[in-house]
Amino acid sequence: MTAKIKPAQGAPAARIIGVGGYRPHRVVPNEEILEHIDSSDEWIRSRSGIATRHWAGPDETVVEMTLAAAGKALADSGTTAEEIDAVIIATVSHFKQTPAVATEIAYRLGAGKAAAFDISAACAGFGYGLAVAKSLIVEGSATRALVVGVERLSDLTDRTDRSTAFLFADGAGAVIVGPSDEPGIGPTVWGSEGDKSDVITQTEPWDRYRDEHLERFPALRQEGQTVFRWAVFEMAKVARQALTASGLTPEDLDVFIPHQANMRIIDSMVKTLKLPDHVAVARDVESTGNTSAASIPLAMERMLATGQAKSGDTALVIGFGAGLVYAATVVTLP
Repeated sequence: MTAKIKPAQGAPAARIIGVGGYRPHRVVPNEEILEHIDSSDEWIRSRSGIATRHWAGPDETVVEMTLAAAGKALADSGTTAEEIDAVIIATVSHFKQTPAVATEIAYRLGAGKAAAFDISAACAGFGYGLAVAKSLIVEGSATRALVVGVERLSDLTDRTDRSTAFLFADGAGAVIVGPSDEPGIGPTVWGSEGDKSDVITQTEPWDRYRDEHLERFPALRQEGQTVFRWAVFEMAKVARQALTASGLTPEDLDVFIPHQANMRIIDSMVKTLKLPDHVAVARDVESTGNTSAASIPLAMERMLATGQAKSGDTALVIGFGAGLVYAATVVTLP
């Protein structure tokens, strides 16, 4: 029998009621990446588990990808745009500092005067957005919230950087959060370690690119080994804390959906957490690449669509990335 999240004393409840995703049409195999770096398909697969990734075309903007994913999530939940009270967009690759892209999304969807704002929390952005949406539902500030993780990381990828060129990809994943008779989103264990903010970062700030007329556009860079060790060991602790906060153990889980950063990180976390064999594990990174804030909802949608997971399953989700920031919670799948 599927275990249930234990409710907080006297608290109303919220859950994910629909999910949708969008992957750009262009599929980029490792062979194309190798045109710009000195490496091999075998090396990329062994280091990351990635075989292909999706890169957006000119018309597949952050806005258009978000609208496509959100439309699917609305349909999946049986919700109309007019019922959405809050639009929360997690992204680091929308290049307008202001206004928030969420305001355009709300207008284009037909969400009326919904509250709309962006979250910049890199690969933990979806988890942050989910926590905020749950709080809005629980406290009565909203009855339906749209949470989207969306990235065009191909715009921030240095295609000649051997350590990162093969990692990053584009896409959008969306969920609708609404009220529930039973808790469907557990307490969020989240935080940051700002002393490590330089291990995943943008190479140059925008004002330096403007003022000094740098030849190279700012891109993402990371210290791979540092990130790997932190993700495997520290994030396993956070994952355990999220389980404990929801009153569950690894044996109670049906599904594990970690941020799709790297297959080695995913497999190492499974081993460190000692997840039972019956727990289905998301490994969407192989064909989708690292889509930062979009990776968890995209993986969730694919697992449900392919039958790897089913409605009502109990899933542990955890995101982690630049900042360094992290967010983990247990959810009931829609």
